[in-house]
Amino acid sequence: MSVNCRAGKAVGSGTVEQLLTLDDAERLAEEAVTPEAWSYIVGGAGDERTLRWNREAFSRFRLRYRVLVDVSSVSTETTVLGTPVSMPALVAPMAFQQIAHEDGEIAMARGAAAAGTLMCVSTVATATPADIAAAAPDAPRWLQIYVFRDREVSDQVIEQALESGFTALVLTADLPVYGIRHREARLGFEAPEDDVPAIVAARARGGDATEHHSLGLLESGLQWDYVSELVERWKVPVVVKGLVTAEDADLACQYGASGVVVSNHGGRQLDGAIASLEALPEIVDVVGDRAEVFLDGGVRRGTDVVVALALGARAVLVGRPAMYGLAFGGDKGVAQVLEILREETENALALLGCRSPAEVTSAHVKPA
Repeated sequence: MSVNCRAGKAVGSGTVEQLLTLDDAERLAEEAVTPEAWSYIVGGAGDERTLRWNREAFSRFRLRYRVLVDVSSVSTETTVLGTPVSMPALVAPMAFQQIAHEDGEIAMARGAAAAGTLMCVSTVATATPADIAAAAPDAPRWLQIYVFRDREVSDQVIEQALESGFTALVLTADLPVYGIRHREARLGFEAPEDDVPAIVAARARGGDATEHHSLGLLESGLQWDYVSELVERWKVPVVVKGLVTAEDADLACQYGASGVVVSNHGGRQLDGAIASLEALPEIVDVVGDRAEVFLDGGVRRGTDVVVALALGARAVLVGRPAMYGLAFGGDKGVAQVLEILREETENALALLGCRSPAEVTSAHVKPA
């Protein structure tokens, strides 16, 4: 199934080499997909205030660069939960990737692998964890978890992922109900549920999605003890994604999380919620050295990456930009978008007076 092409136009054409920025990627991507698919990819909740704030928040911090530092050799390499990656930027979990390109998560995995970074795969992917792993067998991967009311469905996805070499579980905690997304509703976006193995499996076991697409199949009553259950049962690091308060970050650590992702679901859930970057400092303060802290939301430049590092993030996750690359260029488009971000991050590190992400400190940033 492919709903990405408009009027039969092929993706991955010569326009790929014209890319200079991630915003360029966005413009190319919009030309490659249907309006319905685009509404899902770029849209947010309500009036899309939080969606805007995620990006605007970076303009409220200023970088304090140092000079006369030997930056003749700069590396963007780092580690996340002990896994080496080429840069402090990972591919965020995104559902239904076939709406952007017929190869969906398979192409995304290959693109992330080519860029040397980690991909977080959604439970509601349009490919199985095993197939995604086979597409890029040597690349690092984490599994994002949505928990089905029939827990056996989620357990089967987790089991297959871990058997396929995924090394961590990322529990998305900020979707107990579906956000009000007017852009999707106006354009009539319909999720490709029949192409999502986990949803197909849930329905085959008697699940009934009676609300907004597959929401009726998901568990809305999860509590913190599920985090410790994941840790104890699967024996791999667990990351809790979707936190914007110190209180919840502290609880995540108490229940055994190895990492937290400061995120408001890309502005797609509660409109009016605090921007991810604005929430980052208080979460870094309360977490301390108990877990690694990641930031998701609004990153479009290498300078955004170093601002997040300076405020205490270990790395950032990028979602929409990676999907833009997928839409216009498949795996090559993904790799190109990520490489642009890596090159910009390397440039920002050098100009900041840092030879690696580890050298970025709180002294390198201040509020505007």
